[in-house]
Amino acid sequence: METPGSQSSLHRANLERVVRAVRMAGSLTQAEIARSTGLSAATVSNIVRELKDGGTVEVTPTSAGGRRARSVSLSGDAGIVVGVDFGHSHLRVAVGNLAHQVLAEEAEPIDVDASAAEGFDRAEQLVNRLIAATGIDAGKVVGVGLGVPGPIDVESGTLGSTAILPGWTGTNPGQELSGRLGVPVHVDNDANLGALGELVWGGGRGATDLAYIKVASGVGAGLVISGQIYRGPGGTAGEIGHITLDEAGPVCRCGNRGCLETFTAARYVLPLLQPSHGPDLTMARVVQLAREGDPGCRRVIADVGRHIGSGVANLCNLLNPSRVVLGGDLAEAGELVLAPIRESVSRYAIPSAARQLGIVPGTLGGRAEVLGALALVLSEMGDSTLLDGAQSADAPALA
Repeated sequence: METPGSQSSLHRANLERVVRAVRMAGSLTQAEIARSTGLSAATVSNIVRELKDGGTVEVTPTSAGGRRARSVSLSGDAGIVVGVDFGHSHLRVAVGNLAHQVLAEEAEPIDVDASAAEGFDRAEQLVNRLIAATGIDAGKVVGVGLGVPGPIDVESGTLGSTAILPGWTGTNPGQELSGRLGVPVHVDNDANLGALGELVWGGGRGATDLAYIKVASGVGAGLVISGQIYRGPGGTAGEIGHITLDEAGPVCRCGNRGCLETFTAARYVLPLLQPSHGPDLTMARVVQLAREGDPGCRRVIADVGRHIGSGVANLCNLLNPSRVVLGGDLAEAGELVLAPIRESVSRYAIPSAARQLGIVPGTLGGRAEVLGALALVLSEMGDSTLLDGAQSADAPALA
């Protein structure tokens, strides 16, 4: 047993700090590890050597700032993680290793009105098929991240009311999938996972405070504060779609009038264009037509951008994030939607907050949520199993 404050416990803590830093970043040079952990270069060098000898990390030559360096990542066979994303009309699954490499990924359509049981059946089958495709033993799975398009109650783990998967309300998605796969399952809503995905792999890299705005059938925001997803005590933080823009506006599904969602979500926006563009119009098609110069689609995209900007301005005044990442199909509109967002932010946000804010499109597209599900497992898993192969914790402490 380790005694708190002893050399062995200090050494163990330093091992965990290094492993955690590498686990969250995917790969780091030794100099970057020293900066992120606060450990000395000599301590990092000794710990990396110990972890490499134990098979926990891999070290490869690289360069940094024109100088030779060594890149440290977790061993490719240390374990695998799985991401599952249920969307409005799709199921997407990805399998990755602890070095942040995606080994297999596949998406398939799913009936939005399907029962929860049928959805979980499909997810179980696709997960097992992709794991088999990697050729890696299923026993190497350390956890699954699961994204659902609705609020998750933090205490009970149940799915709250959602207009996207109405037949799933009250279910416990994590418990259900964990029982089928026999591994821990971590659950979050799709906006939070989109934020994690862009933070780790996409347009949010390098930011510690950001908001990921996803506009689809609904409107949600994933909030990252000091590098961590902020969910709120009940798990409903980020419901930016229900900021009131017009008290006399359309009735929202939440029961209020004039919510941001009623001016920006696909279900409200598409009917504006369907009389002239046909009943089968989608937001992806609207964006494509806008990019091709269609004046009606351009006007609608610009209006949506200005409304989103009003919501983003509120976020700026409350939380002062350094970056906003726009996800979903709208992100493909580029400056057609980003410029109106910036215009509204400049008009309604506190000037100092607006000046510090960067507004960028997401770079991951429809993959943001499933990659965020992988990142969720990487952030929630512990380091104990990864250190089993390292040297004994009785090794002398490193200064």
